[in-house]
Amino acid sequence: MNAVTVAREPAQLERTLVDQADIDKIQAHLKRTFGNPHIAVKARPKQKDSAEVEMKGEFIGVIYQDEDEDGSFMFEMAILAEDLDL
Repeated sequence: MNAVTVAREPAQLERTLVDQADIDKIQAHLKRTFGNPHIAVKARPKQKDSAEVEMKGEFIGVIYQDEDEDGSFMFEMAILAEDLDL
């Protein structure tokens, strides 16, 4: 009988929670940085490791805590082809 080895991916690193104090600081920073009072950062009901970023009620991205630098965050924003003016 031949032994079969199954390669398994390492478990995904557990992300740190993004709490309301973080959300308030990030929202203030984004409003100030982009000069836009219509930016809102909101907790995600099912995923506590990130927060959603909206502008005028439209979803524009996600905030995660930076795994490499404690107290820092990453802002991820997708730009779809359909949203670009061609």
